[in-house]
Amino acid sequence: MIELFSQAALIIFTLVTLLWGWSVVIKNVSIVDIFWGFGFVVVNAFYVFMSGELHARKIVILTLVTIWGLRLAIYLTYRNIDKEEDFRYQEFRKNYGPKRYWWFSYFQTFLLQGALIMIISLPLLGISSSKSSGALNIWDYIGILVWLVGFTFEAGGDFQLARFKSNLKNKGKVLKTGFWKYTRHPNYFGDSVVWWAYAIFSIAAGSYWQIIGSIVMTFLIIKISGVSLLEKTLKETKPEYRDYIQRTNAFFPWFPKK
Repeated sequence: MIELFSQAALIIFTLVTLLWGWSVVIKNVSIVDIFWGFGFVVVNAFYVFMSGELHARKIVILTLVTIWGLRLAIYLTYRNIDKEEDFRYQEFRKNYGPKRYWWFSYFQTFLLQGALIMIISLPLLGISSSKSSGALNIWDYIGILVWLVGFTFEAGGDFQLARFKSNLKNKGKVLKTGFWKYTRHPNYFGDSVVWWAYAIFSIAAGSYWQIIGSIVMTFLIIKISGVSLLEKTLKETKPEYRDYIQRTNAFFPWFPKK
């Protein structure tokens, strides 16, 4: 398991280094976000094909992770194409200074994201490196159902938001329909649920401690780079958002408050 993890880490750190080099050329760190989903596809495929016999559970997890990761990468490419660098990285570039940020971004953003990919992908490692037979059991079917719920919220939320933003009349407004009626962050909720589905698959394979990857992912989504960061920005840029907060759950979907 350690050897498999180390080899995958080498691949990821090579890719993020090349990506960093390209970001220096184009002066846009935002490309690292597009790599996020694709990075997990690469790591998982490596685990699946380099860990021995290809069995049912590996085929299922290869399919689900590939669909999830490529969908996210394609969506972020579509969302960011021809756009200026994300405001977060612009702020970092301003604070650290352009003469220093070009190399500082390698450690602060690219290497950090590579390390997070490796930690969060631990359930995927647990699935592929397990000594179990690989035959699907009740936990695998529960994992598939949980994944479907999460993917529907994540992909559906992204689609609804993209459609909402494409209408210029909605500029400055807050999306309050569809999944966004029941949670302020259906895409983040769905992303977390998808990773708990992978944790369930890991448990089904007899790998338990590896679910720490799903715990880390959920913590990042809620407290660090997802909900918390975005809420702070939206409160400042959209006056309607404060009322939206009062009526709509932040994370777990539920009916709006009156």
